[in-house]
Amino acid sequence: MGTRNGRSAEDVRRDIAAERDQLASAVEDLRSGLGEATDVAGKLRANLPVAAAGAMSAGFVLAGGIGATMRYLARRGREGDEKARFGPFKLIGRS
Repeated sequence: MGTRNGRSAEDVRRDIAAERDQLASAVEDLRSGLGEATDVAGKLRANLPVAAAGAMSAGFVLAGGIGATMRYLARRGREGDEKARFGPFKLIGRS
């Protein structure tokens, strides 16, 4: 018994079986490739010192560390010698 396009039922079954085999091999290839691509822990373990330094640097910058450090260093350069203190007030001698 033929179909409208002239193919028999056996031809269609054979094509479906071939497509199923191709799909199974493609899924297997995808699974084996994903195991290597998603191994984040292995990649991180290999580059742990670099990752730790990057995380510390990013945390320092995000916490405002550069600006705070620069303000501290700039203030220390402008301060003179403290001559006297009365409560919150200071008498500073500048040269």
